[in-house]
Amino acid sequence: MTLPMPRAYASLPMIAGALLAAFLVILATRGAGETTVLLVLSSLVMFGCCWVSAAHLLGGHAAWRLVLIALVLGWAAEQLGSSRGWFFGSYAYTGVLGPRLGEVPLVIPMMWFALCYVAYVIANLIVWQAPSDSAGAPPLGQDLLMSLLGAMVVTCYDLAADPYMVNTLQAWTMTDKDGWWFGETVQGFGGWMLVSFTILLVFRRGLRRKPPRPAAPVMLRHALVPLGVYGGLMLFLVGLGNPVETRTIALFAMGFPLLAAACGLLRWQREASVATALGAATGEPGAVAAAPLKEAA
Repeated sequence: MTLPMPRAYASLPMIAGALLAAFLVILATRGAGETTVLLVLSSLVMFGCCWVSAAHLLGGHAAWRLVLIALVLGWAAEQLGSSRGWFFGSYAYTGVLGPRLGEVPLVIPMMWFALCYVAYVIANLIVWQAPSDSAGAPPLGQDLLMSLLGAMVVTCYDLAADPYMVNTLQAWTMTDKDGWWFGETVQGFGGWMLVSFTILLVFRRGLRRKPPRPAAPVMLRHALVPLGVYGGLMLFLVGLGNPVETRTIALFAMGFPLLAAACGLLRWQREASVATALGAATGEPGAVAAAPLKEAA
């Protein structure tokens, strides 16, 4: 049976709006430039959209857990990276990405959440043809493999995004450039894999005790949000990636998981429609309630 969304979780868009307003006030008082405002604005919109989508697909409590795990682990990894050179190599953030907590711009942990949530949904759609894990306690090996798949989806984005952030936006500077990847280091990609894998694994293992429970009737648009975010990032990098070689890389590296996930989404939608029609024809409320998807109005 689908549970009604608690009032607190139904107000998530308002929470995201409040966060956005707070950040814009901070930026305005610090005299941030237009590029910084646009970067922070787009990051906050992505963060808010992914949070609302997660609240519908996973339930409010699971969404909160993923937000907290990604924010804490993402910030800690970046703080250790920028201050001690761990995980990603030796680098330092510039002021382009806005206000910081320690050495880390505040939008970076938010991006860790958005990208890991997107990767979680895409991995599920590729393997299970459903956007979230089903009830039950999957074995550790399954969680390890699914988390690794999600980490690879995140790192596919980094292949083109990192050179753009360094060469065009100059959001950070790399001390070591030994990777022969447009000025990037091999260690950086290992760090992306490790951090995103850890975030996803911690979250997935937590679902053993409390499986995802959608807090409202799930509609197609809720599942389309993570695919839209990933596809939008891909199109941006295909059109504006720098160096120009990264544009082709972004198309194929991000296009494969995106298309595979889209196929999984179509199957999920089709099976949901069949289940709903069967329940309506037989008059069995349980069959209707079991349908994972309701068409958006």
